[in-house]
Amino acid sequence: MLTFLGFAMIATFLVLIMMKKMSPIAALVLIPALFCVFSGKGAHLGDYVIEGVGKLAPTAAMLMFAIVYFGLMIDVGLFDPIVRGILRFCKADPVRVVVGTAVLAAIVSLDGDGSTTFMITVSAMYPLYKRLGLSLVVMTGVAATANGVMNTLPWGGPTARAATALKLDAADIFVPMIPALAVGLLFVFALAYVLGLRERRRVGVLALPGQKTPEDVEDVEEDLVGATAGSADQSVSAGSAGSAGSAGSTGSGAPAAPSPAAPSTSASTPADDAADAAEDGFQGLDPQRPTLRPRLYWFNAGLTVALLAAMIMELLPIPVLFLLGAALALTVNFPHMPDQKARIAAHADNVLNVAGMVFAAAVFTGVLTGTGMVKHMADWLVGAIPEGMGPHMALVTGLLSLPLTYFMSNDGFYFGVLPVLAEAGAAHGVSPLEIARASLVGQALHMSSPLVPAVYVLVGMAKVEFGDHTRFTVKWAALTSLVVLAAGMLFGII
Repeated sequence: MLTFLGFAMIATFLVLIMMKKMSPIAALVLIPALFCVFSGKGAHLGDYVIEGVGKLAPTAAMLMFAIVYFGLMIDVGLFDPIVRGILRFCKADPVRVVVGTAVLAAIVSLDGDGSTTFMITVSAMYPLYKRLGLSLVVMTGVAATANGVMNTLPWGGPTARAATALKLDAADIFVPMIPALAVGLLFVFALAYVLGLRERRRVGVLALPGQKTPEDVEDVEEDLVGATAGSADQSVSAGSAGSAGSAGSTGSGAPAAPSPAAPSTSASTPADDAADAAEDGFQGLDPQRPTLRPRLYWFNAGLTVALLAAMIMELLPIPVLFLLGAALALTVNFPHMPDQKARIAAHADNVLNVAGMVFAAAVFTGVLTGTGMVKHMADWLVGAIPEGMGPHMALVTGLLSLPLTYFMSNDGFYFGVLPVLAEAGAAHGVSPLEIARASLVGQALHMSSPLVPAVYVLVGMAKVEFGDHTRFTVKWAALTSLVVLAAGMLFGII
């Protein structure tokens, strides 16, 4: 009964948010509450929710202060050189823009934290996507998938969990997986190239000043999910909060991007676009905004490097590091109290949205875990494995990691399900190391799970509906995970 209710609850949630019948926050709260009553454990709903909130409170705190910290770094101009470099590379070509998104997300993912990766990637790329009228779900999908592959780094979480659960060395799990993960990352870059070609056919290519005008290209037969075509005469004011379809602020408190050029399949560039474009490309962030602190650039860069290094070395809990970093950055860059209040207010919307989403997700995970739905679902799936598949438990683990890490937290999968799979594999002579490596392949899909707080940072800053992101990304992320699994088997790693 609990197995059926668990799958029904997840399916109901996904269907409602993808059909946009409910907002993610409402669905995360009301649907599990209803199914908790159906399970006959409604009297314990409060206990389940409090327990879930307690477990996710550190994550919520980390996200809140990480948003404030990186929002401040964007305000003061720390990432402006990165933005300018990417824009020079992209040259207003949709293919380069999408590939650049994948490369940037992969590079920033080296810090091991999805939230910071998404904040930096969206802050850099969002203005250009809006300016060219590109689909924002392409940006969120590519960034999430690239980050999912890189999330397998030993300090990213899943590898450490697998090592702890099976009492193995993290290096023994991760190092042999590098070739398969490299193939997965190359597949993400290839996917980004293909999606970029589709976007180029859809919107055309805008030529920057001094750039040769490309030849005309054909329209693609159907638009991508959630494509956002900008309007040439739409104006925005710096720092204003726009709606999902408007060219508002980046969602991080930074000044608004220039108004997007109307997408066109013709190769010509309107005169007004040329006038708006900077000499070396489109300006993603206003170079004259009053929050810039050029004299403190190296202080801010050093503080950020020190913060990321401390996070990787685990000197302090991540929420504490971001809390200290945000307080120090705010005090040094904006020593006057009115300026500090203005910066906090500028990022309040993002903080409230993300923190609200995390605590709403705590209801969902609390009910799943407290009622025993997760355990019954996992036991049912493991029990459904045919006896003849015993010698192939590594392959089975890899395949199961896709749905299980999507519908469960990493803690639930690696500490609850993986030991059972490893025990079943050991009975048939399958090494726990192979099981552990196979368990990592689903991470590309996991990063778009509704149970991952970082994904709400991604869609919130990009002003993309979570349902649109899910509908677009899941198929590509699942395919990436299967590519990693196939590569691991081909190389004899799994």
